[in-house]
This record gives sequence, structure tokens and C-alpha cells, in this order.
Amino acid sequence: MKRHVGVILAAVLATGCGYNTIQTYDEQASAAQGQIETQLQRRADLIPNLVSTVKGYAQHEEQIFTAVADARSRLLGAKQSGDPEAMANANAQMTGALGRLLAISENYPQLKADANFRQLQDELTGTENRIAVARTDYNDAVRQYNTYIRQFPTALTAKVTGAKARKYFEVTDPAMRSGPPTVDFSKPATPTP
Repeated sequence: MKRHVGVILAAVLATGCGYNTIQTYDEQASAAQGQIETQLQRRADLIPNLVSTVKGYAQHEEQIFTAVADARSRLLGAKQSGDPEAMANANAQMTGALGRLLAISENYPQLKADANFRQLQDELTGTENRIAVARTDYNDAVRQYNTYIRQFPTALTAKVTGAKARKYFEVTDPAMRSGPPTVDFSKPATPTP
């Protein structure tokens, strides 16, 4: 009889410790991070096509093309690291570089009329929306996980199992928090024929 009581008590303690829920919430956060990474990769894959299209019209804008290439490289590196903070900062840098690249179209009416350019702009806009949704889903999953592992008695289980709080997908670089980049076209561009 004592043996049965011990087994029942152990089962109750095991189910009440929250271990399985911690694992479930952690997996949900990992899956949500995977969605962010997928959309960041999609965005990075669109960049070379966009740059090629713009280069055809604005060949003398090399500084902007270099900035976009550098931002794309940092974005892919941050994605490889799996660090949400690094991905958020690199994504913000990419947004700034793309903003400057897309602003070039204002000086080149032929570029604005190009079907490939418009399609790439639409795809980038759609990808930005997907990134925003994935970021929200991820941050919600992280909030749920982080809150759960800090509650008693699951905080004890989290400590024993080594469950640690996850980072949110948010920009932490102060230079990236200042808002969108300022684009100055005060010097007139010379469109290529």
C-alpha cells in the first residue's frame, strides 16, 4: 500500500512540476523563431534581384548598393547566429539600407515604371508584413515561456532543468532605434539613359 501511495505521489509531483509545459512553450518559441528566420532569409534572397534591377537604372549609386550588400551580409550572419537580438538589429539595419535603395526610384521615373522593380517592391512589402507577424508571434511565445518559467512552482523545475529566459526579437542597438533613415536627394541625380 505504501508503495502505491509513493507512486501516486511521485506522479502528482511530476505532473505538477511543469516540466512538460516548459518544454512545450520552449518548442513554441523555437518554432516562432524559425518563422522569423524563414522570412528574414526570404527577404535576403530578394535583395540581389532588387539591387540588379535598380543598378540597371542608377549605376552611379554605388555607395547605396554597398550599404545594401553589407546589411544583407549582416542579416544572414545574424540569422546564422540564431540570436534574436542580433537578428532584430540586423533587420533594422537592412530596413534602413533598403529604404535608401527604394528612395532612388523617386529620381528615376523609368525605374518606377519597371515591372520587375514594382514586383520586387511588392514582394518586399509582403515579406516585411510576414516578418512583423512572425515577430509578434515569436515575442508572444517568448513572453508566455518566460512568464511560465518564473512562476512558482515551475520556477523550481526551470532552475533544476536549466531552462533560461529567452530573448525577445527587438532592436537593442540605439543607433537603429532612432527611426527610419533620412534620405537626402538635395543634389540632383543624373539618370542614365
